[in-house]
Amino acid sequence: MGERVTGKRTLAAVLVVIVALAVTTGIMIIGSPSEERTRRLDARRVEDLQGISQSVEIYRTRHQRFPASLEELAAEPGLSAVQPDPVSGSPYGYRTVDARSYELCGEFDRETADVRAAGFWSHGAGRQCFTLKIKEE
Repeated sequence: MGERVTGKRTLAAVLVVIVALAVTTGIMIIGSPSEERTRRLDARRVEDLQGISQSVEIYRTRHQRFPASLEELAAEPGLSAVQPDPVSGSPYGYRTVDARSYELCGEFDRETADVRAAGFWSHGAGRQCFTLKIKEE
C-alpha cells in the first residue's frame, strides 16, 4: 500500500512540474500578462491615431482646410469620435504643419516590436509624432 501512495505522490509531483514548465514557457513565448496589456494599449493608440487621420482627411475634403483642433474635428457630424489616450485620458497631439500636412502624436509605452511589420506607424517608447501629408488632388 505504501508503494501505491508513493507512486501517486510521484505522479502528482511530475504533473505539477510539467504544468509549471508549460506556464513558464508560455510566459516566455508570449510575454507576461502586463507585457501583453502594454502591447494591446500601444496597438490601440495606433488604431486611434489612424482613425483620427481618416477623420482629418474627410474633414479636409469637406472644408478644403484642416480642422483647427481635435475639438473642431470631434464636432464634425458623421466622423468617428476622437478618443483620448486609453490610459491617461489625455487628448492625442494634433497640429497642422502647412497647407498640405499635419502631425499626430501619442505617448507609447514601448517600442514597436517589429518595425518592418508596423511600417509608417512604427514607434519608439515615449512621445512619438507622425507627420502625414495629404495626397495630391
